[in-house]
Amino acid sequence: MLPLIIVNPRSAGGSTRESWSGTASDLRAHFGAYNVAFTKAAGDGVNLARNAADAGREFIIACGGDGTINEVANGILQSGKDIELGVLPSGTGGDFRRSLGMPQSPRDAARALRDGATKRIDAGRVTFQGHAGETITRFFLNVSSFGLAASIIERVKSNKALDWLPLGGVRGRANFALSTLSEVVGLDAVTVKVRIDSGEEKLLQTVNFCVANARYFGGGMMIAPNAKLDDGKLDIVNIGDIRTAKVLLNAYTLYNGSHLDLAEVKSTLARRIEIAPASLGDDIHIETDGELPGRLPAVYEIVPAALRVRVPRDQA
Repeated sequence: MLPLIIVNPRSAGGSTRESWSGTASDLRAHFGAYNVAFTKAAGDGVNLARNAADAGREFIIACGGDGTINEVANGILQSGKDIELGVLPSGTGGDFRRSLGMPQSPRDAARALRDGATKRIDAGRVTFQGHAGETITRFFLNVSSFGLAASIIERVKSNKALDWLPLGGVRGRANFALSTLSEVVGLDAVTVKVRIDSGEEKLLQTVNFCVANARYFGGGMMIAPNAKLDDGKLDIVNIGDIRTAKVLLNAYTLYNGSHLDLAEVKSTLARRIEIAPASLGDDIHIETDGELPGRLPAVYEIVPAALRVRVPRDQA
């Protein structure tokens, strides 16, 4: 069967839809024959990928941002089939693309998908409480976090003040910058209960707590500079109780990875992390690969060598 490309036309603020005819032409010229399916609503990527895997597809490509890639990966992993994942970047953030070393342009990405190599990578798995109180388990490839990052994403998704800007990266970056500033000004630490692997449960104060499988989140922030996609471990990065002024003065360190040198930032490796609010009434939302699926309590686990991914040959 031909490779299937699952396209989220709403990614990158809708510019994926606007540019699809050109992207499709580049794909035919530099990748080859393929089938295509378009998502229509949140969750469609999971169902389309799972059904395609069950039908015998051997190569499924996600065209969109990190949320689209997350959905397609979840569909493949839920199927239990050893299907290869490809990434055709078209979102605003592009964090998983960075970790794979995939080119940004459709033409170069098409060549990398055609001529690349297969790499087996780990996946994170998180079990948490959904918005309706149900227990949910899903996989993530980049980062899952709670605290400041989740609050920023929540504000980004609800912010209509920048609708006058053109679709695509400009609006996305401006929205993220404005939302970040708004959330940092009202910065507050939260207290949670954390157990790492088989250790003792401890109280932890945090402004932002990240569980990382890959290095990047938030549209290029190198939150976990030492993370490896194939080491069988999750990187924990905790930004402790830090003042607003210090966050603003050191924001650049999140992009070059030097934030780990700050006294308030701690990191470690783990295979399993259990986290719950310190107080039962606390409502602490989590984000997973840029989406907001639910809240604490949560259990994070690493799934070693979970997924085959097509990468540029020099990244294998």
